[in-house]
Order: sequence, then C-alpha cells, then structure tokens
Amino acid sequence: MSRSFSARSVVMLLALLVPLLLAGCAYTPYPEAPTTVAAAEDDRYIIGPGDSLEIVVWGNPEVSRGVTVPPDGVITVPLVEDLPATGKRGTELAREIEQELAQYIREPVVTVIVSGFVGPFDRQVRVVGEAANPQALQYREGLTALDVMIEVGGLTDFAAGNRATIVRREDGERRQYNVRLEDLVKDGDVSANVQMLPGDILIIPESLF
Repeated sequence: MSRSFSARSVVMLLALLVPLLLAGCAYTPYPEAPTTVAAAEDDRYIIGPGDSLEIVVWGNPEVSRGVTVPPDGVITVPLVEDLPATGKRGTELAREIEQELAQYIREPVVTVIVSGFVGPFDRQVRVVGEAANPQALQYREGLTALDVMIEVGGLTDFAAGNRATIVRREDGERRQYNVRLEDLVKDGDVSANVQMLPGDILIIPESLF
C-alpha cells in the first residue's frame, strides 16, 4: 500500500515539476522571430526629443547654435522662436529655418546636423529585463539582435536568454516572437540572430533556476 502511494506521489510530483522545468529551459509559446524583415520604405533619420542639433547658418556664426530638442519638440534659435523640430528630417528643418531667417538675412543657407541621437519614441528599440544595461536604443538600418545585445552589454547571469521575446506591431496588430539570445550570445549561433524593426520591444525574462 505504501509503495502504491509512493509511486502515485512521484507521478503527481512529476506532473507539477515538468511544466516548471520546461518554463525554466527554452520553452516558449511564441513562434521564432523571422531572421529577415522588410525594412521601412524610408529609413532616413527623424528628429525626436532629446536629440542634439547643430544649426549652422553659413556666413552668420552669430546666429548659428547648438540646441537640444526639449520634450515638447519645439526649439528656439536666434531670430527664430518656437519652431517644431520633432518628426522632421534635418533637411526639412533646415529649409524651415531658412524661411524664417529670410526676414532678417538675405538668402540664408542653413545646415542642420544631428550630433546626438535619441529619435522619436516609435523609432526606438527598447530592451527590458535581464540585460546588463536595459535601455532604449535609436533604430538604425540593418539593426540586429546581436547589435542590440552588444549595445546593452549582453545578458545577466540570471537571464533566460532563450525565452526572450520581441514584441512588434505588424499591420496594426501586436505580435510576439521568440528569439534565442542565449544561443546567439553565449554559443555564437548566428542562426539565432534576427533583424530588429523600429518600435520593437525586446523582453528578456529571468530564469527560474
């Protein structure tokens, strides 16, 4: 009787432990992320809050300035006040500044150089969870999961890297994909490297063991 009870207890214990063991390993309910994705039609850089801009007015150093785009996205430079900068390319902003300065300077020629990149929120790739340095990164053309891991300093000792997921918006819907970061970072398995897209969120969970 005691043997029967013991065997039954073992079966019940295994039934409880198996899902936990799977969760602690590489099990994930999400499909693997595609290794290649279609890039956006226009990947030219868009100015966002926090960006550092160098505004050069040729032949007029007294009105040339370096500015940081504030949270509201509106900048002020000599002779030009309250000019929206976010959501524009550098060339677009330069042309608008030229139009404003034309009231005071004959045929102004302006160049806008982005010297510190943050970018708009929807163009960032955000990394949360068990990365050495979780942060938001500005997307750039060709960005991959390996590039992201280098930027954030790799995985922590507590990371369940092979259960990491990418949350991505596609066709107006939120989708979630598995990405095998442990295989990629620790084993050098390049088949686990995937391309990132603007707005991606990379979630790295903590291991249960």
